[in-house]
Amino acid sequence: MTLPSRPARADSVRNRESLLAAAEYEFAASGPDASVADITARAGVGKGTFFRHFATKDDLLAAIVERHVDDLVTEGRQLLELDDAVEALFSFMAMSAERRRQHGVEFLLRAGRSTPTWDDLHDRFLGIVSALLARAQQAGAVRADITPVDIVLLACAPTHIVEPSASGTRAELGQRYLAVILDGLLTPNPRPLPTISASTASL
Repeated sequence: MTLPSRPARADSVRNRESLLAAAEYEFAASGPDASVADITARAGVGKGTFFRHFATKDDLLAAIVERHVDDLVTEGRQLLELDDAVEALFSFMAMSAERRRQHGVEFLLRAGRSTPTWDDLHDRFLGIVSALLARAQQAGAVRADITPVDIVLLACAPTHIVEPSASGTRAELGQRYLAVILDGLLTPNPRPLPTISASTASL
């Protein structure tokens, strides 16, 4: 008789979550070159603990990407329940842009393509984008020639646009330029731009 597997011990779960949180911080600060030593030091665990959870640093990167994709897919499914299809699509793009701004892009791209589950992650992410876009297009509010890939790339664009700016202004500028992008998707009615502070406006 096969015995049921034992549930993960609480300390093992905590260690894994600590490693993921520490890696998020280190990768955001240093990019994909963040070291295992720095990650384990920040997490308060030893290298042996690291390698019990992740065979390589790429496996850790992949786990971070998978968690972000899972979160976005879950949020996207919830947004599909909104009556306003345009607001649902725009909210999803804004969430995607904010995640990229907060967590960086290079290590996420590297990690995503290195994981064996990349095809599944890619399909699930594009699937929710496609569903949100289709609803907005069926409502006649978003241009019919926009594709799901357009949506993904346009949501990423503000992060790249504001990268050379001072760090304190990137969030404001990112929101402003995302609003410009979103207006370009609409068929008849543009959305008002978010206000920005005087210091940002003087750049």
